[in-house]
Amino acid sequence: MTASLPLLLCLSLAAACAADAPHLYFSKSFPGSAPAYVAINLDKTGAGDYREAENDDNPVRFQLTEPETAAIFDLAAKLGYFDHPLESPLKVAFMGKKTFRFVDGDRKNEVQFNFSEDPTAQALADWFERISESEQLLTNLEVSAKYDHLGVMKAVLLVESASDRKRLVDAAQYLPLLDRIAKNESYMHQARMRAAGLADQFRCGAAPCAANQPK
Repeated sequence: MTASLPLLLCLSLAAACAADAPHLYFSKSFPGSAPAYVAINLDKTGAGDYREAENDDNPVRFQLTEPETAAIFDLAAKLGYFDHPLESPLKVAFMGKKTFRFVDGDRKNEVQFNFSEDPTAQALADWFERISESEQLLTNLEVSAKYDHLGVMKAVLLVESASDRKRLVDAAQYLPLLDRIAKNESYMHQARMRAAGLADQFRCGAAPCAANQPK
């Protein structure tokens, strides 16, 4: 069925609004590391995408919570939306070329650095590192669930460890996969129970669900 003209107009307007929304960009290039390159786009609604190659046409999509998004954009605001240099004058080892970019309509600010002594810049970079870690752990869990059933337990424990260390963002993105693992009897019983307990914890939010934790 062909969409009506009003519907097409609404969809076009929605896409245009999303494209015009203020957004942040982060990339890190570090040859020899794994991955050697990451790039993250994040708009003010919390919608974002994650890439491990500049020409990646199929990025991983994620949706941050409102508090997570606000915290990230607040840090960018404290940095003047990248209107000044952040590189430290100290001579330090190469830690990867990092880029912060802010785009809002015709306004576009960008800054690159290897290492910054600015605690606000460090905190913002850490948020993007957490996003990277979260998407890498999700991909690892997906690959294990599909190709390595015996490795699922280890993959679930890595997610659990990252959660315990407050390194995960958008925990809700793990729920569909954790639920599938918990219900699929082809996985080890302990892995299924661990996945179920972790899913319950994520659904509870910050407060742990003690009654549902695996023994």
